[in-house]
Amino acid sequence: MLYRRPPSRFGINSLSVKLSLLISSICLIAGVCAAFFMLKSEEKQLVFEEHEVLKSSTDLLVRQFKERIETKVNIAKQANNIVNEQLFQKNSPIDLTSKAQLQFNSDGTIRSASSDGLSAAFLPQEKFTPFYKQLFNNSEALWDVISPTLVYDFYNFYLITNDDFIRISPPNWALNAPADFRVSGGSTYKYVRESLGNSVEPEWSKVYYDRVWHDWVISLLVPIYSNNEFIGVTGSDITLNKLVSFLPIGDKEKNLLVFDSKGQLLAHPDLSTSLLAEYGKNNKKVAMDEFVNPQLKSIISEAIATKLPEYASSFIQNDEAHLINIQKIDQLDWYIGVYKKRSSTLSALQDLKLKFFGLFILYAILVALLLHQALQHLVLRRLHSLVYAVSSFGQGKLDTQFPEENKDEIGTLNGSFKDMSVEIRKLIDGLNQRITEKEIAEKAANRLSKAVAFSGTGVVITDENFVIEYVNPKMLEMTGYPESHFTRAPLLNIIASDMAILVEDIDIDLRSRNYWRGDTLIESKDKQPIWVSLSVSPIREEGGNITSYVASAQDISFVKESQRKMEQLAYFDTLTGLANRTFFRMQLRKSLALAERGHYAFSLFYFDLDEFKRINDTLGHDAGDQLLIQVANRLKKRLRSEDTIARLGGDEFAVLLSGIESQEHATDVANTIQQTLNMPIMLGNNEVIISASIGITMAPYDSLEEDQLLKHADLAMYEAKEKGRNTFHFYSQELNAAANERLFIENELRIALKEDQFVVYYQPQIDSRTQKVVGYESLLRWFHPTEGLIPPDKFIPIAEATGLIVELGEWVLQESCDFVVRLTEQNRENNVSINLSARQFKDSNLVPTLSKMIITSGVSAKRLHLELTESMLMGNVEAAIAQLHELKALGISISIDDFGTGYSSLSYLKRFPVDILKIDRSFVQDIPEDSNDMEITAAIIAMAQKLNLDVVAEGVETIDQVEFLQNNNCFIVQGYYYSRPIPESDLPDLYLKLGEVPFKKVM
Repeated sequence: MLYRRPPSRFGINSLSVKLSLLISSICLIAGVCAAFFMLKSEEKQLVFEEHEVLKSSTDLLVRQFKERIETKVNIAKQANNIVNEQLFQKNSPIDLTSKAQLQFNSDGTIRSASSDGLSAAFLPQEKFTPFYKQLFNNSEALWDVISPTLVYDFYNFYLITNDDFIRISPPNWALNAPADFRVSGGSTYKYVRESLGNSVEPEWSKVYYDRVWHDWVISLLVPIYSNNEFIGVTGSDITLNKLVSFLPIGDKEKNLLVFDSKGQLLAHPDLSTSLLAEYGKNNKKVAMDEFVNPQLKSIISEAIATKLPEYASSFIQNDEAHLINIQKIDQLDWYIGVYKKRSSTLSALQDLKLKFFGLFILYAILVALLLHQALQHLVLRRLHSLVYAVSSFGQGKLDTQFPEENKDEIGTLNGSFKDMSVEIRKLIDGLNQRITEKEIAEKAANRLSKAVAFSGTGVVITDENFVIEYVNPKMLEMTGYPESHFTRAPLLNIIASDMAILVEDIDIDLRSRNYWRGDTLIESKDKQPIWVSLSVSPIREEGGNITSYVASAQDISFVKESQRKMEQLAYFDTLTGLANRTFFRMQLRKSLALAERGHYAFSLFYFDLDEFKRINDTLGHDAGDQLLIQVANRLKKRLRSEDTIARLGGDEFAVLLSGIESQEHATDVANTIQQTLNMPIMLGNNEVIISASIGITMAPYDSLEEDQLLKHADLAMYEAKEKGRNTFHFYSQELNAAANERLFIENELRIALKEDQFVVYYQPQIDSRTQKVVGYESLLRWFHPTEGLIPPDKFIPIAEATGLIVELGEWVLQESCDFVVRLTEQNRENNVSINLSARQFKDSNLVPTLSKMIITSGVSAKRLHLELTESMLMGNVEAAIAQLHELKALGISISIDDFGTGYSSLSYLKRFPVDILKIDRSFVQDIPEDSNDMEITAAIIAMAQKLNLDVVAEGVETIDQVEFLQNNNCFIVQGYYYSRPIPESDLPDLYLKLGEVPFKKVM
């Protein structure tokens, strides 16, 4: 140290000290008086402003709470979008292949728990369909992906549909829910469903006690729509305690009060977690009266009634005045109140008084010190300044300013010290500058070294000739090579051999432009390809010369794999691996473009599997899927690699055969496909044989338009089905004409219904013993104004396919009822048989419609016989039996038409409430020439008699047939031998022909 400060020569008796103490005392007394009067005025102002302080703190608390709530809502919406896209949209970008383990329990439920315990699902067995089977699988796979993240933000995450399907994580709820529990019937689900309306926005439920989780919760539900139809919600629960924890007061003087618009208390200083749980177990809501005094309760009621976003007031509690600020949370329909004792305000004022007095004491001390310094400045100014400057400079304070130089001795001394300090300062500044620059350079180098070493990107540094000098640990980790593999090796050696074609281009770019960027594969030790985003850039000196290059490689293998999977999902069928409809249409357009340029022809095959639905329904959907996979594998093995094979959906397939110019060549391929498919296929323990109906169209000969070719192939396939299936058919103009005719008939059918172009003909049923009419069959005829009579076999199938058969059938039923009434009025009361179509029989309005017709027309129900085919009854047997019993309850008789041609079983036949069997004309028409038909007909008659059923034979045209039927005890016959179907106006002539007394003709 250059200089040590000498001890002061002035003691406590110095004049400067005495003057300082005197003036400081005067300042202190004056300050205390001023502070007293100022604080009295401030006391009133502080109490007034306390309301504003409480409001500000409550504003901040509520704003932070709303932000937390909004965050939860956004997470819930994002999760809902993922669930909707992956489970209810057709173009799911994620592979959800999974097979849930379903438990069909004796209590009527289906439950499924994922193998990893992340989630579980619940569904009543009566709601189980193939859709929900798939939903069990897909939702389990999806929940395994998203639920770990969501349960971090929420208490749970679940999916609920209108059919009471539940998928939830954690799994407790679905595993422990009672068997008779139905979420869609619960008050929370109904409340949120009514609140949603047609909205797609999330909705908060009311706070309720969950008896599965044993906690008070609030639900955040987001609706799911499919084809604009509400199908359910995704939801998450948050416990009340968790939600209230988002409202930290942070001040022991303040208290939190939370309630909803119904007056239910949700949080209160005296409402503990255990007490709140006790209320939930006893199914009680927390009432205000038990925790809030009448004055505060009145304030709460007023806040709810006014519905204002903010409400401030004061009240008395425990003989102390309190301030309260209440604000509304619209999203939850909650009110949040913060209150505190007013006495705390006065206490704060007392603290303020103490602070003021302390401040003025410090002020007096400061004044004393300043006066002391002023005296010293006047008395010892120059000497003290110089001593202080020298002492400070000696302690290292190099920026110390020395006193100004004067002409006396002290001034000369000041000048000498000042000159000396300047020289010393220059010397030290130079040394410090060098030290600082060195430290900065070392820190920068160290920081850069660590950044490169610990980078998540592979880094390689080379010299100016692209020779590797450094690789960071990430590059070694990515490739699996040791550092020695890279040292002094050329930079481009890191490129994989699969991308060798790029090496020369990269080298040219680096040497011409000094940088390169792009995606490529790099070499790894195990030869596995690693996709990276590679960037090579130069490092230049200040003069611009390149001293080295740095290459950074970011691993993008996951991105490339995701792109590959997305392309797989976009263009290929996930079940069979064949091309899907999108890819097929793309290939078809390419083929058509080549065909338009000439010198190119191709064939389009369109087919589906015969009886696939029956196999699928009989053996199950899993067997159906295996069947489709085996069919796809066979097609891939037998057809060429350049041919495009696609599964368009269900059991529909299409094949594009390139270079096919003749029907002979296409015929060979069609035969090959049929032979391949006709080979037996094992599905589990069952062996099945399938066939295909193939439609073939040739391009460019048939058409050069995409949609036209597909239409032609479709028409040809349906023609193949009409020819008996297990065959193929080429498109022709005749097929197009038939399709146009079908479209014409479909359009004209609608007009015919409106313009009454239909007429009912009646074919009599004769008792061959008495030659008397015992009944009629109503047969529909269509007389078109320009086309004339259109046969039923042309328009009935079209009416059935379009659904017009229901309206047309109701008209026939009404006409038949009126016909029976007219017969009764002519004293010719008789039975009438009316054919029902499959669509009519399955129509839910059939029974109510018939009942109304019987009542309004006044017809006797026993005179109505409804004729149904065997195939109509054999689909859903139990439903058919129930429908037949409802018809029988009306008093109507049931006939089985065309008996023996369908797939009926005698075990089912005895359960059907049938009255009459009608022997099909195919068994009668060859009697007596065909002995087999005679045996079959005799057997049907004998069986009917054993079952106490009446028998009617159709298609009787000869006396030999009548006699055969009489010999076998079948006497009721219907056919051309007695009469063709005739209009009602010709019935008198029929009765004359049969020898009966005619009745007045009906016009």
